[in-house]
Amino acid sequence: MAVDYVKKTMKEISLFIDKVAEKLSDEQVERFVETLVDAYRRGAKVLVMGAGRSGLVGRAFAMRLMHLGFNVYVLGETITPSIGEGDIVVAISGSGRTQLIVTAAEAAKKVKAKIVAITSYPDSPLGRLADIVVEIPGRTKTAPDIDYFARQILGIHEPLAPLGTLFEDTALAFLDGVVVELMHRLGKNESDLRAKHANIEF
Repeated sequence: MAVDYVKKTMKEISLFIDKVAEKLSDEQVERFVETLVDAYRRGAKVLVMGAGRSGLVGRAFAMRLMHLGFNVYVLGETITPSIGEGDIVVAISGSGRTQLIVTAAEAAKKVKAKIVAITSYPDSPLGRLADIVVEIPGRTKTAPDIDYFARQILGIHEPLAPLGTLFEDTALAFLDGVVVELMHRLGKNESDLRAKHANIEF
């Protein structure tokens, strides 16, 4: 049946996310979370950026940061202000080679903002620019040969997770986990988030 692919894909993606959760670097995650906590307490700006589906993941994360009371913006929005020293840039790119994101990170580096890279490749151009790297394994659309070994070890078959699906879904789950960690560290609860939620919607 055609729906078999739906269920198989969901199970495969969830299995992959579970395995990545076990392999995440505690040190990398701690540095990222502490950087965000510090930005919150200082009122520093947080700029989130990503291209394509990674950009959608970034927007979802930025929305939750806004609900938590962060001074957060998304690259490309008309209301995004300039950033500078002491501000934080969260750059999401599985390959770490997405030209738009690398160029934006280079510009952020010049004004002395702190760069956090969420990527599968710490040694990529984005990873090398970053002050903090959080490595999120996952197949990326631009590096099929490099990720071959990861797919084989984890039993991932390309047709069930095309292009950057594994990275994007895993990054979203990871960043949702970061949000809950931030809630606990900042003493926030669901009511606090709800109070910031949009009340004029269409």
